[in-house]
Amino acid sequence: MSAVGVLRSRRVLRQLLPGLPASLTRHYTLDVPAPLLRTQAYVDGRWVSAASVFPVLDPATGQELARVSDCGPGEAKQAVEAAHRAFRSWRDTTAKGKPLRESLGEVVYSASFLDWFSEEARRIYGDIVPPSVRDRKLLLLKQPVGVASIITPWNFPSAMITRKVGAALAAGCTVVVKPAEDTPLSALALAELAERAGIPPGVVNVVPCSRDRTPSVGQVLCSDPMVAKISFTGSTATGKVLLKMAADSVKRVSMELGGHAPFIVFDSADVDMAVGGAMASKFRNSGQTCVCSNRFLVQSGIYDLFLDKLGRAMDAELRLGHGSEPGTTQGPLINSRAAEKVVHHVSDAVSRGARLLKGGTRLSGSFMEPTLLADVTTDMLCTKEETFGPLVPVIRFETEEEALAVANGTNVGLAGYFYSQDVSQIWRVAEALEVGIVGVNEGLLSAPEAPFGGVKESGLGREGSKYGVDEYLEVKYMCFGGLKL
Repeated sequence: MSAVGVLRSRRVLRQLLPGLPASLTRHYTLDVPAPLLRTQAYVDGRWVSAASVFPVLDPATGQELARVSDCGPGEAKQAVEAAHRAFRSWRDTTAKGKPLRESLGEVVYSASFLDWFSEEARRIYGDIVPPSVRDRKLLLLKQPVGVASIITPWNFPSAMITRKVGAALAAGCTVVVKPAEDTPLSALALAELAERAGIPPGVVNVVPCSRDRTPSVGQVLCSDPMVAKISFTGSTATGKVLLKMAADSVKRVSMELGGHAPFIVFDSADVDMAVGGAMASKFRNSGQTCVCSNRFLVQSGIYDLFLDKLGRAMDAELRLGHGSEPGTTQGPLINSRAAEKVVHHVSDAVSRGARLLKGGTRLSGSFMEPTLLADVTTDMLCTKEETFGPLVPVIRFETEEEALAVANGTNVGLAGYFYSQDVSQIWRVAEALEVGIVGVNEGLLSAPEAPFGGVKESGLGREGSKYGVDEYLEVKYMCFGGLKL
């Protein structure tokens, strides 16, 4: 461990508002094996210190957990060069404040992508095409694109990396990973595990950096001529900036961008099942996932019943607290800006006539009460923007056509959910929703064997599944002529 190793801060919250668990007054440290707790960059098989460091904070308490190397364009360039050198041989070798229970689930989920893509590496098949003339053979070869820049978000700091890197390595690409500044420790632990697994130097590189240095590091990763591919998960606004950078050298890109998922409950739905799906879809990771339901549309015949049952479920199942406490289901939001956005959406809705049924209060730090709003209308901010927090705004609708118009009336389309027992309606709505992922009577969608991605401004390409490998492959056509057949 370098001199910029882990710090155990003694700061705790000075004020706790009523309703927050007493567990937040405790001191928390990173209870992980020391070899996995890396704080330097990982470049060309070596742990590298930068000229400065940046702090990683516990979002529940504000405590400093570690100081991590703050890489700049120089380190990013070195990582790209290392990946480019390693690609020559590797291409021929392949055939947070999140609740503890959810964090452990993410580790399993992360490993599932590596397991899946290790098998898919053996199924990267080319094609033989029947020719139109007898003296030739037509072959289609699949080959890795080259060095891939992997830029990932904070909300799934392990799984977002393995879903991308697993596919890239299976295809024969090498990678440079730029993790989010809020959660670099997971990426560095994965680099340590890659080294233990025998991944050669330069094949996997990790360059953490602070928010201030992110633009200059991103410039290198998205514009360097040695980079052939960019894979990014994050906001639509940032994705557009990276696309412009990639355009100058016409790089391959895959983008998993923002969502604004509708959750529709029709009169024919099993209401108890719909409430269970709403709880799973909305409150996973405290509402901080790109496929979280953001707009709830409930048909008028069951509107009041759904609100009553959902409110009871929120009271019974949701527990605010520090993510390290086993009983916690709702941790803090990632930072104060995130909490402020939820408060703004709630106050805007209430000012326009929405009824506040549950929650609505920001607690200490970045904690936000799970919030339920009724009588929401489409002119309210929470129906126009992705909230990314524990807010359930419920809109009443009368007809299927009305629900679809609201659901599709946005410039993004990542995921959508609906509940119905009418088979004909299920087919109509599933085909009509303008999203890349549809949950029918189901609130949890992600799986390594299924493609993940959106339409409209929610991104380009797919991750996971057999299609995820294709994002890192080029198809080469070979015409073998002059044959005496």
